[in-house]
Amino acid sequence: MSNISTYILSWDCFGLESCINATAIEQERVFNILKDQPDTRNTNVGQLLTTLTLRARFNSQRHYEIYAVDVDESVDQQDLVEMFEVNPQGMADLIRKQGRKLYSDREDISKIKIV
Repeated sequence: MSNISTYILSWDCFGLESCINATAIEQERVFNILKDQPDTRNTNVGQLLTTLTLRARFNSQRHYEIYAVDVDESVDQQDLVEMFEVNPQGMADLIRKQGRKLYSDREDISKIKIV
């Protein structure tokens, strides 16, 4: 059985902006708690999501989308970034289909009037 990692992906009309391994962040936080060590990064996934969502809301003209996606452990952060670089529209469509939407200000192109 293979392990699954959850990534938080954020992109806008200019492309991928964030690719965060949420599983790794949470594992590090739990291990620090178990070892009774302070969390040196002082960050958790909830705080990151709040930051990403606030950025998206304050920049609505950029039509941000934020999704969580589960991938096999053989896929790492660099793989996801490269896939977005090679085929941004295909990856966005795949993530929309396979991922979990956390926030979307996606522009509805059916409402755009062409003059």
